[in-house]
Amino acid sequence: MLTNIRALAQQQSRTSALGLVPAFILGASTALSFAPYSIWIIYPIAMAFALWQSSHLKPYASFYYWLSFGFGCFAVGISWVHVSIDTFGGFPLIISLGLMGLLALYLALYPALTGLGLAWLSRTNTPSKWRNLVLFPALWVLTEWARGWVMTGFPWIWAGYSQTQGPLKELASIIGALGLSFVIALLAGALALCFSKRYKSLVVLLPLTAAAAFIAPKLSDIHPTGESVKVALVQGNIPQSMKWEPDQLWPTLIKYMDLSREHLDADIIVWPEAAIPAPEEMVQDFLDNANRVANLNNTSIVTGIISRQHGDFYNSLIVLGNHNQKVQETPDYQSDGSNQFKKHHLLPIGEFVPFEALLRPIAPFFNLPMSSFARGDYLQPNLSALGHQIAPAICYEIVFPEQLRDSVNQDTDLILTVSNDAWFGTSNGPLQHMEIAQMRAIELGRPVMRATNNGVTAVVDEKGNITASIPQFETGVLITSIPLVKGETWFAKIGQTPLLILCGLLFFVGFIRRKLNS
Repeated sequence: MLTNIRALAQQQSRTSALGLVPAFILGASTALSFAPYSIWIIYPIAMAFALWQSSHLKPYASFYYWLSFGFGCFAVGISWVHVSIDTFGGFPLIISLGLMGLLALYLALYPALTGLGLAWLSRTNTPSKWRNLVLFPALWVLTEWARGWVMTGFPWIWAGYSQTQGPLKELASIIGALGLSFVIALLAGALALCFSKRYKSLVVLLPLTAAAAFIAPKLSDIHPTGESVKVALVQGNIPQSMKWEPDQLWPTLIKYMDLSREHLDADIIVWPEAAIPAPEEMVQDFLDNANRVANLNNTSIVTGIISRQHGDFYNSLIVLGNHNQKVQETPDYQSDGSNQFKKHHLLPIGEFVPFEALLRPIAPFFNLPMSSFARGDYLQPNLSALGHQIAPAICYEIVFPEQLRDSVNQDTDLILTVSNDAWFGTSNGPLQHMEIAQMRAIELGRPVMRATNNGVTAVVDEKGNITASIPQFETGVLITSIPLVKGETWFAKIGQTPLLILCGLLFFVGFIRRKLNS
């Protein structure tokens, strides 16, 4: 009895003193794998060390170890969230830091559940191929996927996004970002076995993974059409503190029109999210004028705006000018909701407030401008600009691969994402946001246009490479021609479902094995 108590005490001491701090450091180091650093190799190495260190832990200790790992990952990796809370939240610093810590702790629960499930299902005190190469990748993917939809979802800094600039990124055209998370967890599991002097798995997996990454683009039928579209992406650089001030409305509209005037020879002009910071009916004269200007110059202007329908307000995109072909006698825009996109996946607090009767009186953070939007339909038609079909995603929506996948079809020419990342200042948030947009281009095999208020405004080709951009925090217009492509990637055809079925089956087999051996 005394021996058991002593052993339990030693285990607890080891977890608290020798485990949690290194776990936090390993988790924090993964932030270097994402933009702007993009040192892709760090993530699998950090994960491998964490897997190796936790291999001898009991379920409860493994839970806390991976909770510490996850807390380090998110406390550092998404620390940029604090910028908006601190600058616009109206909270004292200690409270805003506390809110940021609570968010990181909540997100850390998902890696913690991986650790708990791994220790409980494997029932071993030594690393094994079953534990490292089967259970761990399956559990990691299932918990990352859950993080992407529970409580509306926050699928930021998935492990797979660390490969946006890495050698495995081409695999995303088949298995997507979540599939890359599986591959990284698999390689980390093999590397962790090496720490126990078991090298065979890594020796086999490395060349297989390299071969798969080499072959992946050859399996895609994405091909150029020979056509191109000239675009002008306008970066207005409107300070967030001024954006929603009533007396700044017309100066803002005039600024966007003036910036566009010299580039009316472009096929498509894009203004960012809520570039027109007012409901349609309030600025109808301006819209009618811009509509005629676009038509006379044989162009389309796609702009973010606040629309209203049946008394509800929506964060929307509309198309001014010519919708169906380059040369038209009259423009097509009508303020009736046609050829319009209404944002579906709203950002909690920023665009809707859960439990608003309780939270809104607490602080200005819960009363941000335009935080009472209604939700648009999940599936909406592509926007049409000069006959080109454009699949839109407003700001946060670009992080949801299946939602955008459902919007892209064989006729889609371009993906458009617009955003206003001025909420996050000079932090890494906008750069990570850009990185995620690049991954969507790889997955779906379509060029991406990204127009933002103050950056990153850029164009990405169908392979996820930024082909043109303008500096952050400057007023400017990005002018470039985008070669168009056709065809479908494998991910566009099959999505995440096969991967999730595989991981679910592996989990089920692990559960059955656990029960049979208990």
